[in-house]
This record gives sequence, C-alpha cells and structure tokens, in this order.
Amino acid sequence: MNGFNVAEFNAGLHYASPEIFLGSAACAILMLDLLLSDAHRSWTGVLSVLVLLTTAVLSAVEPVGQRIVALGGLYELDRMAQVLKVVTLLSVAVVFVYSTDYLKRRAILKGEYYVLGLFATLGAMALISAGSLITLYLGLELMSLCLYAMVAFDRDSGIAAESAIKYFVLGSMASGTLLYGMSIVYGVTGHLELASIALVAGSGFGANIGLLFGIAFLIVGIGFKLGAVPFHMWIPDVYEGSPTCVTVFIGTASKLAAFALAMRLLPEALGASQPDWSQMLVVLAVLSMAIGTVVAIAQTNLKRMLAYSTISHIGYILLGILAGTPQGYQAAMFYMISYVLVASGAFGMILLLARQGFEADRLVDFKGLNARSPWFAGMMAILMFSLAGVPPFIGFWAKLGVIQAVLGVSYTWLAVVAVLFSVVAAFFYLRVIKLMYFDEPTDSAQIGGSTLMRTVLSLNALAAFALGVVPGSLIALCQHALP
Repeated sequence: MNGFNVAEFNAGLHYASPEIFLGSAACAILMLDLLLSDAHRSWTGVLSVLVLLTTAVLSAVEPVGQRIVALGGLYELDRMAQVLKVVTLLSVAVVFVYSTDYLKRRAILKGEYYVLGLFATLGAMALISAGSLITLYLGLELMSLCLYAMVAFDRDSGIAAESAIKYFVLGSMASGTLLYGMSIVYGVTGHLELASIALVAGSGFGANIGLLFGIAFLIVGIGFKLGAVPFHMWIPDVYEGSPTCVTVFIGTASKLAAFALAMRLLPEALGASQPDWSQMLVVLAVLSMAIGTVVAIAQTNLKRMLAYSTISHIGYILLGILAGTPQGYQAAMFYMISYVLVASGAFGMILLLARQGFEADRLVDFKGLNARSPWFAGMMAILMFSLAGVPPFIGFWAKLGVIQAVLGVSYTWLAVVAVLFSVVAAFFYLRVIKLMYFDEPTDSAQIGGSTLMRTVLSLNALAAFALGVVPGSLIALCQHALP
C-alpha cells in the first residue's frame, strides 16, 4: 500500500454499506432487547430476520461489474462475494425462523442468540469481502468467537458446555496455525493485500519453498474451518452437543464463510502455486470422502450422521477447488450453495419434530413419520435423496459438476473414488427413508412448529427439488460469479 489517502478510504465506505447497516442494526437490537420482557422476546427474532432480509437486498442491488477494491485494499467486492453474501444472509434468516419455536419450547429464548448470530453473520460477510490477510483474519475471528458462545448458549446443558470448550480450544489452535501461515506468506511476499500477494507469487515466487511452507499452514486452518479430514475431530461432538438451532447455523452459514476463505487464499492470492496446493487438497478430499462416508454408516444419532455427512461433502467441494479451473471453482460454489440449502432443511426437520425434553435427533425418532405426517415425510425424503445425489434432485448436479471438473484435469482415478463413495453414502441416507416409510412409529405426539416455520421448511425442501429439476438458473449464477 503506497501511502494512505483518507478521502479515498472514506469514498469507498459506500461499498461496505451492507456490512455497516448489519453491524449498526445488531447493536440497536442488542440495546432494544434490554427493554423487552420475556413475553415479548420473540420480537427480537422478528427484527433480526427483517434486518437480515434488508441487508440481503442491499447486497443484491449493489452494482458489481468488475472487481472493486476499496478501503485501502482491505475490502473487495466482486460477483462471488455478492452471491455468497446474499446466500449467507438468506440462510441465516431461515435458521432464525427455524430456531424461534425451538428456543421457546426450551425456555431459552434470549436475545443473545439472535445478536450473536447477527455478529457472526457480520464476520462472515467481512471474510467473504476480504481484500487483505488482515480483513480475512478479523472476519474469521469475529464469526468464530460468536459461534463459540452460541454453542454454549444453553447454560443448563453440560454437554453443550463441553462441546463449546472443545470447539474453542481446537478452533484457537487452528486460528493460530492459520495466522502463522499468513505471517509466513507476508514474510515471503512483503504484502498483506491479496492482489499484491498474487502478483508477487505470479512473478516467480509460486514455487518458493518458504511460500509453500506458509501454504501448508494455511491449508491446515482452512481444513479445520471447513471440517476436512484430518482436521474434522470437532465436528461430530460440536454438532451433537450444541442446541440444534446452533448446529444448523454452524452447518450452513459458517461453511459458506469457510468456502470464501479457501477461495480468497488459494485461487485468488496463491493461484500461481496451484499445482502444489492442489496436491495437498487431493489428500484432504480423499480422506474426507472416505472417513466421512464410512463412519456415518455406524451412527445412530442423526446429528452425528449429518456431521460425518458434512465431512464427506466437504471432500467433494475440495474436488472442485483442487481442479484449479474456472469450471472447478463454479462446480465447488454450486455444490456449497446446494449443500447449504439441503442441510438447512435436514436440520430444520429435527427442529420441527423436537419438543420439550425431546430432541428428535436419533434415527429411531423418524420411524413411521409417514404415518404421522405424510407431507413432512415427503419433504425429508426429498432432502435425503438430495444429499445422496439421486437424480433429479439438486445433489446429483452438484456431484456431477465436481466429478466433471476433476475429469477435465485428468484426475480420472479421483473421479472414480468420488463415485464409489457416493454409492456407499446412499446407504445411510436411504436408511432414513426406510425408517420413515416402512417402520412403525415409536412416537405418537403431534408434530409442532409454527405455521411460518412449517411453510419455510416446506419451501426449503421444495426448492431442493425444483433446483434439481431445473438447475440452469443456479448453474448460470455460479458461472456469472466465477467466470
């Protein structure tokens, strides 16, 4: 950065207007929540959803023709950032809608949940639009610190507190590793801005041993945030131990931010070293698909099964990134968006069936769901078919895209491995469908949930089906975001 121009810095503030609005609104909601009684606490959730939708509109209407760098190189706005921000904001809004009834039934409906969620979303948005290593780290830590608190949100739950401590300790180690890798990259290139790092790496430093050493540390941090093997050890315990309303937040919005972290650091800043970091990602992708798929088969807890399923799906997303081609990046982005859409619905079904003293997070809790509610059994079937990659659901096109990407760079053996593990993974998804349709129900309680939650959950599942039947619009959006 050659000097600092205050006028130029201030002129770029309008590009960050969605983040400024969200941060200001989160502070206002924090203050307003102090004035609300417990009987009116749900208004905090309503206001939070409205703030998220307004921020999504502000992000969507921002004219983005080409990459814009602002705030002295700390902030950048491109089409990828715009799409990921809108998807993140909408997914968090859906999570808040799913969460309100769950929190009410457990008498833990507190404004802190929504405020922490809003600040975590702000951190994710800062990370998505980061133009510098500094902004990347600040956004990541803002999001992570909020998530640690959200995991321990239910103060009376010992398992939630245990999960939060494990998440905090391991997350701190991963953040330190990531920061160390960033310091090495800065030491080698002499720059913090991603664009400047890319220029230096592309001018003959791409194979520099010091730079490769830094990249190895960066991939450790990225692998942890994504949940790739062998940095996955926190995911099953945190997913199971957290309140389900927090689990769905971690499994959706935070994954979008982690994907942006990987895209900013690897293809954008260190694209010149792509042959080297691709080889590292090959190992992570194969291990994630293998361990995530095999261990998920043995799970009897649905949240743990979905946790290992997440690990497996991260392996497929890494396939698109390691391909190192525009087609691969587009396929990875399509996969991430489709996974977030389907995962939010799957966890939403657990929230729908849960009630006071009953989490509905075991596989046997879904026995005979078709006899209790044929409609929501059908919605869950759509989501499970999507996760399994069965045509014509959206998951099929996601897996097909990343497999075509690795075939395009002559990784035929990797494509074969991906197909084999996809076939194996179908077992534990289809097992849920078998329990819903062919077993007798073990629970006769009426399915709860507000009308709004049931409507949003139904639209969520139907969107997974509709985008599978007509995937062209989402594919075109990803191609437009990553040309």
